[in-house]
Amino acid sequence: MTDIVSAPDVTTGGIVEARQVGETGARRYLVGAICIFMITIMLTPLVLSFLASVKTPEAASAVPPTYFPNALSLENYLTVATYQAGLWTYVSNSLIVAFLTIALCLGLAVPAGYALARYRIPFKELFFLLLLASMMIPYQAMLTPLYLLFSELRLTNNHLGLAIIHTILQLPFSVYLMRNSFEGIPKELEEAAVMDGCSSLQILRRVFLPLVLPGMVTVALFAFIMSWNEFIAALVFMSRETSFTVPVMLTGVSTGIFGVVDWGALQAGVIVSIIPCVLIYILLQRYYVSGLLSGAVK
Repeated sequence: MTDIVSAPDVTTGGIVEARQVGETGARRYLVGAICIFMITIMLTPLVLSFLASVKTPEAASAVPPTYFPNALSLENYLTVATYQAGLWTYVSNSLIVAFLTIALCLGLAVPAGYALARYRIPFKELFFLLLLASMMIPYQAMLTPLYLLFSELRLTNNHLGLAIIHTILQLPFSVYLMRNSFEGIPKELEEAAVMDGCSSLQILRRVFLPLVLPGMVTVALFAFIMSWNEFIAALVFMSRETSFTVPVMLTGVSTGIFGVVDWGALQAGVIVSIIPCVLIYILLQRYYVSGLLSGAVK
């Protein structure tokens, strides 16, 4: 007898495959539309701020407001650049404080994260939870005792003193990131280094630090953005005009005659203030994304 083998239904298979391709294409268009919608929502305030910054001061403060400038003007940027001590003075103050904050955060968070991830310390989980619990305390509640303490130590109106305050605010999150980064490294690398005769410090410096570089860059990026944008501590601890940072300067430059808000100068100052954050994020984006994901997959 001859066996009859039924041929596969090519028509049905092709229809199913075409339907799956169509659904995949429609899903991609939907995801793309959602992404474009979200990007538009996020960029609209920045675009409107830039348009307001290139208006004339009168047009920027007009009631009702207009969204597009009738004439382009750089007068608002000149107002910001020549405000009291000068824009560069405030920018340099913010940069000094931000880089000191980065150095302190890395200098404390890296060894702390290494110890919490690799050493057997009694009650280390309790210590770690207490460290993270400090993030739940509003730092505004700590400013008064810190100000009294720093006044005794003569750290007010001092870049280092303000950087220490910013480090206190950022350190719990920095330690959390570094601990996750160190825990994501296989133990076999550490055991191999021990077999080669490396000490704990040599293991940290030669083996771990190159591998946790994305986590360190992430800590540095968060520390910079927090220090650059922080306002209340900078206002409380700095009383000299030449010691002010950019956020404090913006509150002064926005006040015009008789207390009327100079919206054009304020928007120009906002645009100037976000440029360093955007540049640093663009330059370090690759390390930033991988640093946030370090330790997520073992």
